[in-house]
Amino acid sequence: MLTTACVALSSLSLLAGSFMAGYGLARARWRGPALPEGRGADEPTFTALHIAAMAAPALRGGLNRDSARGAVRHLRVLLGTRAVAITSTEAALAWEGPCSDDVLTYARTALGAGRAQVFAGEPYGAVVVPLTVDGTVVGTLAAFDDEVSAALVRTVSEVARWVSGQLELADLDASRRRALEAEMRALRAQISPHFVYNALTTIASFVRTNPKRARELLLDFADFSRYALRRAHDFTTLADELTCVDRYLLLERARFGDKLRFSMQVAPEVLPVPVPFLCLQPLVENAIKHGMRGQGGSGEVRVVVRDAGPEAHITVEDDGAGMDPECARRMLDEDPAREGSGIGLANVDLRMRQIYGDGYGLVVETALGAGTKVRLRVPKAKVSAM
Repeated sequence: MLTTACVALSSLSLLAGSFMAGYGLARARWRGPALPEGRGADEPTFTALHIAAMAAPALRGGLNRDSARGAVRHLRVLLGTRAVAITSTEAALAWEGPCSDDVLTYARTALGAGRAQVFAGEPYGAVVVPLTVDGTVVGTLAAFDDEVSAALVRTVSEVARWVSGQLELADLDASRRRALEAEMRALRAQISPHFVYNALTTIASFVRTNPKRARELLLDFADFSRYALRRAHDFTTLADELTCVDRYLLLERARFGDKLRFSMQVAPEVLPVPVPFLCLQPLVENAIKHGMRGQGGSGEVRVVVRDAGPEAHITVEDDGAGMDPECARRMLDEDPAREGSGIGLANVDLRMRQIYGDGYGLVVETALGAGTKVRLRVPKAKVSAM
């Protein structure tokens, strides 16, 4: 996120500098609505940044008809020309003002040359500059006016460079979304196959002896699977996540019987808090896996969720055999994608730090013979993932 912000800031600075160089010319020729006013020597910079801010949201949608239509009128104000058009490599996507019928012919020439091209024409001349994303030409920005000067060529070229930067950021956003979607698909695929096998085996054991209990457990398993395997967004609510944990614990309780004890203490005011999808169930699974090793094959798991002002504080604790703190560090450092590792602590720790920052990683408190407590902090305000 920091890299993206730096790229955007650098691009805006270059755009403002270019706009200041040709500002007097563009302002003298502008025939449309009044340009926004700044103060004194800062006026050109203020104007360039203001208009760029108006065009940027549309461009961050990528290069398509909707984004071009949303941006082109602002780009015309920025350039102060008779008309502005945006094309892809194959079609004119949007234009503002009396655009020449030759815009596609001009665009193909600029695309073929790979650099800015100047065209004489009646009644208007044109400057057409290729737009690029990661080194690939994806379209053009064309400006039409009565006269084409060197200052206009420089200004259109710099604006095209800024537009290309916004399109690159849009491409990065799209790549990021695809990566997150792939990560969520992988996350669902890591639901422990041992748990699925054991849950179904447990349900099968009740079919003859207690059919009613078998039906109840089958519904619990269906609810858990529906949640864990759904096409979810990156975030869910704490209430939904706790419901998933509750279903998981009911299934594990059916398997272990009275050997497994569990309790949940939740402050109701934090139930609507947005949390990363499947961030709690892996912690509970880990508590059962390691907690049941001690105490003669029995144990207790406690889930506590507290309201802590701007955050929700969550602890998952077991009274099992515990582990050496160095072993806990290795668990957090292991590769989350390692085959057979399940979702695991490392996966949750990595996602929390990616979303909220390094200060929001898991905190594991453990020692041999002292059980294990895992702490998790979640800001109440939703933060965009990566």
